[in-house]
Amino acid sequence: MFGRLGRLVVHNPWKVIGIWLVAAVALVAFAPKLSDITNQDTASFLPGKYESVQADDLAEQQFPQSKDQSALLVFKRADGGSFTQDDQADVKGIVAKLAESQVKPVPQGGEAEVGAVTSVEAGQLSDNQKIMLANATIKGTAQDTEVNDAVKHLRDATEPLMNGTDLKVGYTGGPAMNLDNEDAFKKAEAIVGIVTIVLILVLLLVIYRSPVAALMPIVVVGLVAMVAPAVIALAGKAFGFEVEQSLQTILIVVLFGIGTDYILFLLFRYRERLRAGDDKKQAMIVAVERVGEAIASAAGAVVIAFGAMLLATLGSFRSMGPGLAIAVIVMAVAGLTLVPAVVSLLGPRIFWPSKTWQKQPEGTAFQRMGRLVGRRPVGVAVVSGAIMLALASGVLGFKADYDQISQLPSDTESAKAMKDMQTGFPAGTLNPTQVYVKSANGATLDRTAVEKFAMDLENAAGVGDVNEVNPDDPNAGHVKYSADGKAAEIKLVLEESPYTNKALDTIDPLRDAADRAAPPDTDVLVGGATAAFTDVREATNHDMKVIFPVAGLLIALILGLLLRSVVAPWYLMLAVVLGYAATLGATVFVFQMLLDHAGVMFMLPIMIYMFVVAIGTDYNILMVARLREEAKEGNEPRQAAALAVEHAGPSVAAAGVILAGTFASLMFAGISMMTEMGFAVSAGICISAFVMSMFLVPAVTALVGHAAWWPGHGDRPDSGHGGRGEEDREPVLVGGGR
Repeated sequence: MFGRLGRLVVHNPWKVIGIWLVAAVALVAFAPKLSDITNQDTASFLPGKYESVQADDLAEQQFPQSKDQSALLVFKRADGGSFTQDDQADVKGIVAKLAESQVKPVPQGGEAEVGAVTSVEAGQLSDNQKIMLANATIKGTAQDTEVNDAVKHLRDATEPLMNGTDLKVGYTGGPAMNLDNEDAFKKAEAIVGIVTIVLILVLLLVIYRSPVAALMPIVVVGLVAMVAPAVIALAGKAFGFEVEQSLQTILIVVLFGIGTDYILFLLFRYRERLRAGDDKKQAMIVAVERVGEAIASAAGAVVIAFGAMLLATLGSFRSMGPGLAIAVIVMAVAGLTLVPAVVSLLGPRIFWPSKTWQKQPEGTAFQRMGRLVGRRPVGVAVVSGAIMLALASGVLGFKADYDQISQLPSDTESAKAMKDMQTGFPAGTLNPTQVYVKSANGATLDRTAVEKFAMDLENAAGVGDVNEVNPDDPNAGHVKYSADGKAAEIKLVLEESPYTNKALDTIDPLRDAADRAAPPDTDVLVGGATAAFTDVREATNHDMKVIFPVAGLLIALILGLLLRSVVAPWYLMLAVVLGYAATLGATVFVFQMLLDHAGVMFMLPIMIYMFVVAIGTDYNILMVARLREEAKEGNEPRQAAALAVEHAGPSVAAAGVILAGTFASLMFAGISMMTEMGFAVSAGICISAFVMSMFLVPAVTALVGHAAWWPGHGDRPDSGHGGRGEEDREPVLVGGGR
């Protein structure tokens, strides 16, 4: 099949390139944008069975204004001192003027437009007299761009009002943080894109000593990077799924990473065939025929791994999978059509100006490594396995961190304002926990009983305070009632920062306490950001238990089909599991133990699964496919392992270096969550390429021997196969003799 595909592409290169260019122009011009299906609210990805979602639904029905966004103004004196009476008067004056300069003024008796600032109210002064708050309510949800525009307007309107006062102000809260973080992610995307391209160029120049070979992945993957987001957006619109804010940044890295891998796999085999004496067209046809199955299988493994995320209950995982799977499919199709078409036109000029590609180097590092694996497979397997086990021991100390605020940029206005606020108010002030009381029998709530219930909640473990409905009116109480009096809202300020594990640990006991203390004939629901992330934690734990084994079995099935074996897939998957544990353990060692972080990003185990398990399997597939090929040439298991490392090792090493370097570019984003992910995936790729695929897998395969290919006997020489010529058995090297 891949031989026919290679001939079709090589004999019609201009048609293939033309189809890709027309498709790219059409999709960019007419398809929706990825931002059209992007959701910034992680908690909104929870399914309806969770209590926080049910609480949110009740709030939307009974307290529709609670869905509006609140931008918090944090005032402090410029000298850091205590507020005077004049300072408090200045704050109230500023708030009054802001209220007069509303965005999209609300028509009298009419409905406010999305993005309208419906109220600006002065809040309370902190007990230490150093921080004073105010609140601006904006009509809309976290996904509305008009809400971000309103925050920009408020900031611009506030700046001149500060003149003549001794005060400083900063905006924080949900909409301000969304705006700042959106800008931060855009900057991160630009930085990651630049670093990725520069890194790939430099590494490919070192590998091939050719600017043409170095530029080709940039051009080809750049074209795919325009097509893939458009295809994802079309699919999102067609099938009704959304994607997370970070997908665009991750997409760049994934496309350049795996795209460069596929191009390298082809170019190394293309160069090998040229050295064996094939003409430029035949060399590419054979390269596609020999490597096409490995590329398709590797892409299939990645797509299955990403596709398995559809089984997740957490929508952020479920929506990440299809987008990345679509991108991988597009890249694999490009790798098997567009890349061969371009290379067949360029021919050996792809390696210009280097001439050393024409001669096979001798005495290379990969020859020596291959001989080591072939002669001492037991020692190699033990040492490589021990290294991975030592790193995997770090998993025992793993702690998930749900504090997304601490993982986002710390130099933004919203982050600084939040830090200022916490010097005067409890950490949970920014995102209070809502407790909703609903009549179970349709009767009006007993307000005395509900008020007593609110006071009882103040004594619950982890609760710092119960918010008053109106701080300026001591008679307003602590409970807000719906228009029909059948539902009530109570806001609790937790002692801990709302996204920390300590805060999350208070929610289940709080729910139990609320159920016990609830007034008769009422139902109680606990919601808010902390409750939502408590449910996110539960969903994440559930999803990992479902996704990992399902994906593992499906990837093993692909390996079985590729190798026609039921033996090799099992030890290959065990190696992948060990590689996963080693990667997560190494990340724990660095971030929790060395850098003293409270934990690592809660999504990191899934991210490592996506990129290390899925993409790391590429290298296993390439190595084992070459092992089988060498065995079919009549080589015994140990000799086949030695030759596989010698021939496939260079492309695995080059691909591993480039992919690891590509993901390492995420560490330049300036965002903690990206730094953790960049390190983890880079470390995982290095472990997969340089320990697992280069040493552990070929050594174990050599030890298992012919049984590795049972029952398909994929190591038997093909009927009538005369073997390769001596020149075709020469090793291929990355890094020398090009």
